[in-house]
Formats: sequence, C-alpha cells, structure tokens
Amino acid sequence: MSTSPIYWEVSHVSRAHSSVILAPNMSHPFLQDVQSSLSLHGLSLPHLLLLLSSIFAISYWAWLRLAQKKTSLPLPPGPAGLPLVGNLPFLNPELHTYFAALARTYGPVLKLQLGKKLGIVVTSPATAREVLKDNDVTFANRDVPIAGRTATYGGYDIVWTPYGPEWRMLRKVCVLKMLSNHTLDSVYELRRSEVRKVVGYFRSQAGSPVNVGELMFLTVLNVITSMLWGGTLQGEERERVGADFRQVVSDMTELLAKPNISDFYPSLARFDLQGIERQMKGLVKRFDGIFEKMIQQRLKMEREGGSGCQDFLQFLLKLKDEEDAKTPLTMTGLKALLMDMVVGGTDTSSNTVEFAMAEIMNKPSVLRSIQNELEIVVGKDNIVEESHIPRLPYLHAVMKESLRLHPALPLLVPHCPSATCTVGGYTVPKGSRVFVNVWAIHRDPSIWSDPLEFNPERFLHDEGDYSGNDFNYFPFGSGRRICAGIAMAERMVLYSLATFLHSFDWKLPEGEKMDIREQFGIVLKKKKSLVAIPSPRFSDPRLYE
Repeated sequence: MSTSPIYWEVSHVSRAHSSVILAPNMSHPFLQDVQSSLSLHGLSLPHLLLLLSSIFAISYWAWLRLAQKKTSLPLPPGPAGLPLVGNLPFLNPELHTYFAALARTYGPVLKLQLGKKLGIVVTSPATAREVLKDNDVTFANRDVPIAGRTATYGGYDIVWTPYGPEWRMLRKVCVLKMLSNHTLDSVYELRRSEVRKVVGYFRSQAGSPVNVGELMFLTVLNVITSMLWGGTLQGEERERVGADFRQVVSDMTELLAKPNISDFYPSLARFDLQGIERQMKGLVKRFDGIFEKMIQQRLKMEREGGSGCQDFLQFLLKLKDEEDAKTPLTMTGLKALLMDMVVGGTDTSSNTVEFAMAEIMNKPSVLRSIQNELEIVVGKDNIVEESHIPRLPYLHAVMKESLRLHPALPLLVPHCPSATCTVGGYTVPKGSRVFVNVWAIHRDPSIWSDPLEFNPERFLHDEGDYSGNDFNYFPFGSGRRICAGIAMAERMVLYSLATFLHSFDWKLPEGEKMDIREQFGIVLKKKKSLVAIPSPRFSDPRLYE
C-alpha cells in the first residue's frame, strides 16, 4: 500500500455517466499550509493549480512543435533576399541561365522568395523525376499567372486549367481528336500547300537575304489556321489575318514572360500596377474578334447546307452541341482551345526551325550530311513529301539535338503542388511555383559529353525520344502535363527543314557572323533573327512550284 499523502478527494459522482470528479482535499494539513502561504501573496490554491496546468499545457505544446520541426524536412537552400520583396530585385531577365548558375551554388533543388510567392527551382534528372513522375498527380496543377488567366478566357484552356474532369476532356479533345496521327494525316495537303508556297517565295528571292524566322512563323501560322478553319479565309483577307496574328502572338508571349507584381503580391492585383492585365485584355479582344468572325462564318455555312470542309473548328462546334457529354465543351472552352492552337503552336515550332537552321548553317558538315541523306531518300529530281520523313534518321537526330540545346520552353510551364510534399530531401510547400529547368539539364556536363557542342551524331546511337520517360532529355515535358502537340510539332519541323535544306543551299550575308544567342521568354527565342540567303540547288523549275 502506498504511504503517500492523499491530496485529492472525490467531489462528485455522476450517476448518468458513472464518472468520478476529483478535487483538492482542502482539509489535508499539507494543503492547508500551502494555502496559508499563498494567501500571504494574495493567491489561492485553485489559482496556483490553474497556473501550473497552463504552464504545463503550453510547455507540452511547445515540445510537440519542436519535435515535429525536428522530424520534418527543411525548405531547400537558396540565396538571401530582402525584407518584403525577397529575391525579386536580384532576378536576371535571362531566368534559365540565372537559375542554372544558382543551382551550381545551392544544388538541384533551391528556393527563391518572390514577394509573397515561394519559388522552387529543380535542376537535375532525379529531382525532375520526383516532380513530373513520382509525384505527378500532386504537381499536375499550374501556378496560373494573371497574364495567363487573362489570355485564355479565365484559364479555361489545356495549359492552365486545373487537373480534373474539365482538363481531361480538353486533353482528350486535343490528343485523340485534333492532334492524333490520323487527323494530322488527313490534313497533310494543308501543310504541304503552305510549305510549297514559302519554297516558291525563297526561289523568287534567290541571292537576296530573307528573314527565315519571320517566314517560318507565317508558314506555321497559315498551316494552323488552315487546319482550324480552312476554306473560310482566302487571298488578301487571309494574309491580313496572318499578319495581325503574328503581332498579337508576339505581344502576348512577351507579356506572359514579364514578372508581374500582381502575381507576387495578390493583395495588389486589383491595382494592375504594371498594366499587364489591361494590355493582355486588349490583345485577347483582338483575338476574340477574329474567333467570333470565324465561328459565325462557320455556323452560317452550316445553316446554309454545310460547308463541305472538315476542319478543327467544325469538329469543336459539333462537340460543343453534344448534349450527352459528361463534361460539356463550352463556347469559352472552345475559344480557349483555339487560343492554345494559335499561340502555342506558332512560336514554338517556328523558333525550333529557326534555331535548327542556324545551328546547321553554323556547321557545314551537318548541312552536307543532311543533304546527302535527302538526295539518297528523296532524290535530286523529286520534292520532299512527308512520306520520306521516317527514312531520314539523321534529320531526326538534328531536330533532337536542336531541342536539346534550345528547348522551346526552357523552364516548361511552372507547376504548383496541390499538397506539401518532399523533393530531393527538402519540403516543397503547397502552392509554391515550381520551375523545372530542362534547359540546364540538357546542358549538364555530368550527363552530356561536350554539352555545348551541336552534335546530332549523339542521337544516332541513342533511342532518345519525346515521351518524357527519360529525365536526361525531355524537351516537351513529362507526365500528365506533357505537351499535347508533339506529333504536330514533329511533323511541321521535320517537313519544313527537309524541304528547305533539300531545295536550297544557305549562307549568311557578306560580313555577317552566325549569332545563336538566346532570348529568354516563356518560349525561347533567337536573340537576333536569322537572316540568310537561299540559293536553288536544282535547275528544274518544277521542283520549286
């Protein structure tokens, strides 16, 4: 039996709950002595017990927090910032190279405080795999900038829509219906017609400088708009719309790349201090007017007995009218998809062709290898067709190598974790803006030999593809958010390169040197447009019709 003094007594028994409530036994001599002592200081024993209980509870809570902090992983390392603004004042406009330099100091996962937003930069195959594959669902959402949301009717497109039923519907429409191999095969004549037009123009300008990037942009734009609503625009009207689109797309991609105070300080968003939202609304309005015109033309043609055309706009309008769809396509979603096709498909493909042409011209041995392969497969008395492309392995290697050095989206599209998770041994908080620096991974000397050298041969003996399964090489991204337009881009780039290099020799204007410097943006661009002189390789004029 215990000999300890009994300081507590039963004060109440609840019959309903059979519970016993204990209270201090105030008749015990020890407690009476304590109470007398406390009274001298104006305190009572119940007050003391309450104070001690509070101290114990607070101490226990603090201990739990400390224990939890010790067991949870820290945030990634990163450069010190300033109060309120963090690292914003120190950002270099060339973000892909700036982030790569920081990674050499702070490692493959680092953090940047961007105002109120936490930025996480991932710069290794292992950590990219954790983001894009191991935690694919968690990172399947986007950190949508105000410029992106404004550009796509509130973020209702395939790029910015949150992961879920609506996104899966849009993805299915794009990949299985609009951009499938079957559909792309069916509109080959549209691509062929546009590429042959630019070949004719190059021949008419033989011996004179031409802006390759500008002409390639217009060619890709015409292909895409022909696929979207072919047959509704002809002649001068079509050229005018094409020129208008080019300027609008250029302005939109520039706004998307600008750091926006409204993104980093949400409480200031309503003021639109830099005017980015206002400017983007103006550009979208110009696009919307064109979209509305095309839609109304198509609906009118349908009411009058059918247009006879089979294009993407016709397909989307029919899909929109399906009443039994589980996730219906709205008119807003339809326009947002048109925006994706026009903006997302033009700059990326035309810039890839421009970079590839510049790298090829800068290395005559590569140009000779391409032309030798083309002469064997296509012949000197024939024009290139898409059916020749699968038999041109060296040309495929050239495209892969160009995308290794100059990925179209150097930081991909920023991801945003839907829950706090771990990457590379560090905590990545929910809601962070996560950049995957594919540009830096593609130039990592621990992965690639002579990483800055343009060497297509490295892909002749490598099975590297665009599937996103190899995290040493994933120019189109990986996981659920991998680019939906890979098949379209591959066909457009390879067919254009094959045609231009088979039909012409190319050189720079007298006294010019090749400049392959890059300009950062959401889409990577050549800092200085490629201006080159075409010279016909064949005497038969039919090969240039």
